[in-house]
Amino acid sequence: MTIRRKTTHFRRLVVAATAVGAVLALGACESGERAPAAAADNGAKVVAPGKPGEPAKILSAKEAAEAVPADTPNAADVMYTQMMITHHAQALEMTALAPKQAGSAKVKRLAERISAAQGPEIGAMRGWLAQHGESETMGGHEHHHGAMPGMATEAQLGELRAAKGKAFDTLFLKLMITHHQGAITMATDVLGDGNNILVQEMANDVISQQSAEIHRMESMS
Repeated sequence: MTIRRKTTHFRRLVVAATAVGAVLALGACESGERAPAAAADNGAKVVAPGKPGEPAKILSAKEAAEAVPADTPNAADVMYTQMMITHHAQALEMTALAPKQAGSAKVKRLAERISAAQGPEIGAMRGWLAQHGESETMGGHEHHHGAMPGMATEAQLGELRAAKGKAFDTLFLKLMITHHQGAITMATDVLGDGNNILVQEMANDVISQQSAEIHRMESMS
């Protein structure tokens, strides 16, 4: 699957989630208006879909009304999304240098593809956080770059900004491979610790897309 298709897939998931949330909210209002009738429906059962790989559950009407959705975001989902916005933003800062400073046409095209994929992903993640009432940053403060695997240091970024031609290409590929490896580490962690289906879809896309790009960059080094 191409980078563009993956990015489109994730954006569709976020849009779909928003639409489903609106439908559920409307349904909740309507069901609230019919509460007396529902209460009189003795023995009513509701099928609650399980998380991926898990069986559905049969709940009573009361249990269904009180149940927390199976994919309710947890702290790991929120932290991953907040941190990945900052992580992606640094990648865009690096790729923005390539058009004027890269010596290789292949490096310029790679940078363009990375930018085209990660820019929209930042927008989708911001939308996801807003949808769930979360800030883009933890505690209102910017993340420390050192807390995120793969982030380039300010010294490394300064060196990249000063590089031209082949020297730029070599350093760009080195830093971006490490950057992608860090993103894959973060995505793998949230697959184990997170709970939200959309965040897991995004993490799987990051692993697939950036693993392929690492292989491509290694062949260019």
